[in-house]
Amino acid sequence: MTTKIKPLAQRIALLVLAMITVCTMNAQMEFTLEDLNYGGTNYRNMVPENRYTTWWGDELVRLEQDHCATANKHNGKETQLISLDDICQLTQSDEHNQMRHLYNAEFPYPGQSIVKLINGKELMLVDWKQKKLLAKYNRDQMQAEEWCPASRAFAFVRNHNLFVATPNNQHPTTNTQQITTDGSREMVYGQSVHRDEFGITKGLFWSPDGMKLAFYRMDQSMVTDYPQVDIFNREATYEPDKYPMAGETSHKVTVGVYDLSSGNTIYLQAGDPTDRYFTNIAWSPDSRTVYIQELNRDQNDMRLVSYDALTGMKKSEIYREQHDKYVEPLHPIVFLPWDNSRFILQSQRDGFNHLYLMNADGSGMRQLTSGRWVVMDLVGFNKKQKSVIILSNEQSPIQANLFAVSIANGKRTLLDNGRGYHSGSLSADGNYLLDTYSEPDVPRKIDITDLTLAVKSSKSGVQRFNYLTAADPWQGYNVPEFSCGTLKAADGVTDLYYRMVKPVGFDPQKKYPTVIYVYGGPHAHNVDARWHYCSRSWETYMAQKGYLLFILDNRGSEHRGRDFEQATFRQLGQIEMQDQMKGVEFLRSLPYVDKDRMGVHGWSFGGFMTISLMTNYPDVFKVGVAGGPVIDWKWYEVMYGERYMDTPQTNAEGYEKTSLLTKAKDLKGKLQIITGYNDPTVVPQHCLSFIAECIKAGTQPDFFVYPGEPHNMRGHQSVHLHERITQYFEDYLK
Repeated sequence: MTTKIKPLAQRIALLVLAMITVCTMNAQMEFTLEDLNYGGTNYRNMVPENRYTTWWGDELVRLEQDHCATANKHNGKETQLISLDDICQLTQSDEHNQMRHLYNAEFPYPGQSIVKLINGKELMLVDWKQKKLLAKYNRDQMQAEEWCPASRAFAFVRNHNLFVATPNNQHPTTNTQQITTDGSREMVYGQSVHRDEFGITKGLFWSPDGMKLAFYRMDQSMVTDYPQVDIFNREATYEPDKYPMAGETSHKVTVGVYDLSSGNTIYLQAGDPTDRYFTNIAWSPDSRTVYIQELNRDQNDMRLVSYDALTGMKKSEIYREQHDKYVEPLHPIVFLPWDNSRFILQSQRDGFNHLYLMNADGSGMRQLTSGRWVVMDLVGFNKKQKSVIILSNEQSPIQANLFAVSIANGKRTLLDNGRGYHSGSLSADGNYLLDTYSEPDVPRKIDITDLTLAVKSSKSGVQRFNYLTAADPWQGYNVPEFSCGTLKAADGVTDLYYRMVKPVGFDPQKKYPTVIYVYGGPHAHNVDARWHYCSRSWETYMAQKGYLLFILDNRGSEHRGRDFEQATFRQLGQIEMQDQMKGVEFLRSLPYVDKDRMGVHGWSFGGFMTISLMTNYPDVFKVGVAGGPVIDWKWYEVMYGERYMDTPQTNAEGYEKTSLLTKAKDLKGKLQIITGYNDPTVVPQHCLSFIAECIKAGTQPDFFVYPGEPHNMRGHQSVHLHERITQYFEDYLK
């Protein structure tokens, strides 16, 4: 038998076709910033699938754009409740206020077919079974708002004054009562105070029975204006911010209580509010008592105090906590749902944030949780089992896991898989838990757990139904290698966690330019057991361009206990730099890191750290990009600045040591400073003053501003920002 030899041209053509086929099969797509940045046009398609849900009593409700459906908690089967078309017919809104989606629907009354909805200018209650619009509240031009399910009253702030709207049983329109008349930018009602520190996120607090409203009143007439300017008018206009700087005069806060039944307003008789902070407002279950955690200006003496809600008179000081550095209350007390005589307090009194059970009069304190780990969140209660559901990092400092803690004996039962980074949402009675989580190699999962069964079956393992397993949205793309490890802090004892992102197509024989991304400040962390170890998408973009990225959580960052955070007290940036340089030491030991091409980038506190590292170690870092950087802590706000640095008057040495103004002369590498032109958090005085010092010293930083932008760039401007950051490293580090 003979074989015919194909013509040479034909064989070459077949070979080329085969090569093209192999290349096509192996080809991976490249990311753009439109894919990776949250302001990008394709960003939503590149994040793991999620499901929007809420609870209706013990019923889980799936929220979609065009409908809401109940989801069976054991098999996930969904049954439609209401549609967007139905709602639009019932709400009778004009074409400008039509509901466009149902993602914000809430179901406040278990067993009742009532849904709460908001659009741009209205809040509405609809009974979908009765096909009736029950109430409609005007939300137009509001500065703050809080609706109460118990009384269906709606508190809001408009033109700086406080109002309360109550429903009319005969008609969807509401009756509105104006509570204050002297509101202004200097007399602020019903809004967050103390610049959102101490866990404060709002200024309106309804009592459990819905008949009383506690609210903040902040007098900031004595606070200096920071001269912000709006350049987008025909002639630039003056739009100042009230900004109390460290060591300077701060505002004065009082707490009022409005009584719906009498129409009267009283103020709590807490004494002179000068140089005091009033935080974590809470109500007693019977709506007769208001609790406040009061803090002195030095923030080293906290007192939990109760007040009579009818008279405003002080009832008693229930608890006191002091520390030689600072005490930072972040959570209001929470009463047990089945026992009105006992509440839970969160405290770091033993060095780690834990739960303490106390009687309403402050007696009988008992520690519920303990250990060298922190309670990260009190999720809620399981009434049947008489347990409290918490989120903690007991399993690992970089994890967040859900536990049930018995009120009777403190016994903890793990409710999730023991891995990854979880968050939880409880049904009304705490019988069911929606557990949303990811792991380094798991984009997103959502499980539903029956907590009654979970606690009973703790020995055999918790039974969970997997409601969602999201696909990897990065499938088919060139994805870098993400890894996590530990190294010792500068003290030689403390473990620090880092993330490394290696360049796409990593070759250990090559040497790569390396960028350290840094934040480093309190109440934040960069490394945890989420998808890709919580990597920022910009890191992937840089890895795609051939950079190695390194991120280290130094001492001073969150979730590692009081001593870990307070190591930086009165000397911000110093301990943090020592730890970051341990990271540099580690990087220099790696054969694939180019020691001569090291860069650093960070924003806000990270911007402060970037310039600190660039000027304190000028021969190490060749390039840096500092966004919204603090330059001198005397220009930062009172609450945050004085907590960690004390005042410039009492810690002059610390302020001088941490100031970057004297470091301007030490700048050697290429440094780009970026800021929002109207930043109300780290005001432009910081970076402008540093540039002025650089001019005097003859050093040459680059500077870029985003007109009209605050502390972070919004929308698609963020894509522009990250392209600019990237290009700076491309120009000077690569």
